[in-house]
Amino acid sequence: MDITIIGTGQMARGIATRVLAGGHAVTLLGTDNEKAQLLADELSGQVRAGQVGDPLASDVVVLAVWYTALDDVLGRYGDQLDGKVVVDITNPIDVDAFEPLKLEAGSAAQEIAAKAPGASVVKAFNTTFAGTLGEGSVAGQPLDVLIASDDEDAKRTVIRIVSDAGLRPIDAGALKRARELEALGYLHMAIQQPLETNFGSTVKVLG
Repeated sequence: MDITIIGTGQMARGIATRVLAGGHAVTLLGTDNEKAQLLADELSGQVRAGQVGDPLASDVVVLAVWYTALDDVLGRYGDQLDGKVVVDITNPIDVDAFEPLKLEAGSAAQEIAAKAPGASVVKAFNTTFAGTLGEGSVAGQPLDVLIASDDEDAKRTVIRIVSDAGLRPIDAGALKRARELEALGYLHMAIQQPLETNFGSTVKVLG
């Protein structure tokens, strides 16, 4: 499977590392081609680089950008997202105040679904940190990836990607559950300082 990741930051690196480890191909799109190529050169596997705005050839598109960049990305691609599985990893927060944003739609994922109605939106990876994705585990335990979507086929596609990456997918239900996943993602970030875990922890369901 070929997966396009929009973004070249640490989360893009972490997700690309795991996707490539799972035997899939990755196309990295950055704000400029050189930045994307630098990241591609550091990764192992079938990976190519491009620039945001390049045509989308993949059936799966991961939005590995800040919440505030979503409108720009959606505006650039418009109906090119129709028929594609669009994976939203964002947590909508005010980066200056470090407080969660209250969204009328309920969640960033639901906003994306409203703005790109032809896409199959899946919420995933927003409760995982970039550094832990690089390794794929914490304390010998594979990362849990909580997944929500209204499209069962799209959800199964992301579950396969997560499983192939050596992570544990957890079906969190319909896309409306993205609201709770984003709250959990924010909480996971907020406890890093008091726990002194330096973004090296993971949310794990045991039972």
